[in-house]
Amino acid sequence: MKLIPPHEGGRNVVYTCEKEDAGAKILRIAFLPDRSREDILGEMEYVRYLFEHGGSVSNVISSRQGKLVEEITYDNHSFFICLFEKAKGKLMVENHYQYREGVPLSEYFYNCGKVLGRLHHISKSYTPVHRRYSFFDKYNAVYLDELIPDSLSMLKGKMVEVLNTLKGLERDQETFGMIHFDYNDGNYSIDFDNGQITVYDFDSSCFGWYMYDLADLWSSGVGWVQFEPDADKRKKFMDDYFETVLEGYRSETGIENWMLDKLPLFFKATLMEGIVDTFEVMRNNGEDPECDEELSYRIKCLEDDIPYRGFFHEIYSCENPFEFEKRDI
Repeated sequence: MKLIPPHEGGRNVVYTCEKEDAGAKILRIAFLPDRSREDILGEMEYVRYLFEHGGSVSNVISSRQGKLVEEITYDNHSFFICLFEKAKGKLMVENHYQYREGVPLSEYFYNCGKVLGRLHHISKSYTPVHRRYSFFDKYNAVYLDELIPDSLSMLKGKMVEVLNTLKGLERDQETFGMIHFDYNDGNYSIDFDNGQITVYDFDSSCFGWYMYDLADLWSSGVGWVQFEPDADKRKKFMDDYFETVLEGYRSETGIENWMLDKLPLFFKATLMEGIVDTFEVMRNNGEDPECDEELSYRIKCLEDDIPYRGFFHEIYSCENPFEFEKRDI
């Protein structure tokens, strides 16, 4: 067993486990009190359903007692333990952001969309036994008011505007269902022999709009061109990138053009999620709220209605991507 170094704000302790003739596994221990057994069981059932219906995900492994989640209680504290197959391949960052030799990046972009499209296609027929929470169960005015400092009243108002706009959107089988909610190259591995992507870390999965995952996927593409000083060239790259992503996505499932037109709205939703997550991490760590350069950038984009995460706006600096001067709280 070997501990996987945690990232800042991580909510689990994770190990790689290897045994002769058994293949590598991933052991995950959830230790924070922000999730119940039912929450985690809902996640595991969803992952199992995706795998059994052809989704390219790391399958969850049942315990010897046939359980998807094992619970250990120590000193009146519950630890929830799950085991997964280890995804074949490695992270893009572990390969120094080099794709398959002799293969254009467009294959990778297409596969990112295709794998996500398959997951969404499967989700459209998914009926949970243990239901995960829905977007508005967490992202609502009461919770935001409690979490965000009162000194950021303008930010709170903008977040409520985003929530009210989202509430007006359709929520039917084709637009709204179980989503990953953190779909990026830190949460899937790539088999560099054939380009196959295997997705994992459904810890944030919830019921939401499929467009949210696509907005996250758009944001994942900016890293390939974030140091380009010419905004027009950045725009051209991102247009081509997302067109290829959508080709892959639509090879597995449909999405209406009117929903794609809501992409700027869902960028605001992803900004809101990132801001909320940052304040939650500070709270969980017992830290006083503060705005560093990255958080200040997100807040300014939301407060000033700067579209596309500011990537084509004068606020953006290719020397210090997605950072802005610190602000007081």
